[in-house]
Amino acid sequence: MKNNSIFFLAFLFAGLLTVSCKNNNNTSKISDKGTASVFDSIAMKKIIDEKTNKFTQAHITKDTAYLNHIFTQDAKAYPPNSDAVIGRAAIAVVNSEWVNYEIKEFREESTSFFGNEDYLIDEGKYYLRYGENNIVDKGKYINIWKKENGDWKIYSNIWNTSLPAVATK
Repeated sequence: MKNNSIFFLAFLFAGLLTVSCKNNNNTSKISDKGTASVFDSIAMKKIIDEKTNKFTQAHITKDTAYLNHIFTQDAKAYPPNSDAVIGRAAIAVVNSEWVNYEIKEFREESTSFFGNEDYLIDEGKYYLRYGENNIVDKGKYINIWKKENGDWKIYSNIWNTSLPAVATK
């Protein structure tokens, strides 16, 4: 009988642990004011998807004003084959260089998205077509988003190719 009780308690504990660890799209957090707030990751994903679409289109339309202000003041970018670029002003130089590659098509497709009220992580793959010879580059990226003055902005951005770039002319 004693073994059955121990087994039952262990089974009950495992079940409670499983239920409590289950991933939930909406998580609650107690705010500084002592009230519960709900973090809605589905709504946040939609916001970040919209910002990502504007980000990729800004590369095509050479909208460096948008590109420069989508990053936080203390942002970090990690371009391929380069050192880290730190700060919005330094990233603005990189943005100017990138838009001069004559980007014709640029998409990012999120494959994993998670986070909380402080940071959002968007991992995915990208497709880029640019230049006179229509060079195609496919790769992966990670964008870390952070709220700055109430607006979600890119805090950290890294991307690199998965395949050698190929001209499709």
